[in-house]
Amino acid sequence: MARTATIVRETSESKVKLSLNLDGTGKTDIDTSVPFYNHMMTALGKHSLIDLKIKATGDTDIDAHHTVEDIAIVFGEALKQALGDKRGIRRFADATVPLDEALAKAVVDISGRPYCVCTGEPEGFEYCMIGGHFTGSLVRHVMESIAMHAGICLHLHVISGRDPHHIAEAEFKALARALRFAIEPDPRVDGIPSTKGAL
Repeated sequence: MARTATIVRETSESKVKLSLNLDGTGKTDIDTSVPFYNHMMTALGKHSLIDLKIKATGDTDIDAHHTVEDIAIVFGEALKQALGDKRGIRRFADATVPLDEALAKAVVDISGRPYCVCTGEPEGFEYCMIGGHFTGSLVRHVMESIAMHAGICLHLHVISGRDPHHIAEAEFKALARALRFAIEPDPRVDGIPSTKGAL
């Protein structure tokens, strides 16, 4: 059964169409209307091996926040839909990813229970403007939105970093690699990987 999803979300603030294939090769076609976010979502698809197509527009003349948030919500919803009952997946995974001086670690549990903990971003990171449109505070907001709408537990920790671009990119890539392994079918798993019998 194909692990795919397509979701359209339209509000007075944004319009998002997103398609993904969990068993892809990392092929992406990303147009979020926020250039730095294009870069981050392209990295997320590429390094998770999730084929990802996003077309989004929104009130970016006001702020990137609404469009960025709505894309994260839709990505989380699509991830949850494509995972189905989560039969046969590895479920848990972690990844530590460097980008020059920056180092980030992500740990995920495809648990069905949404939870997000983000720690270690340097003081003032949330106020940095990255790429002219994207504030550092949006990284945590994206991670929280994905976790809440996908129903996953995510712990993300910045171990080191100085350059805001490097820090954000290491965080997205760490999430991507952790997701890659957590959602991957495990040939030794028969059924749903939970003592409860459901996730």
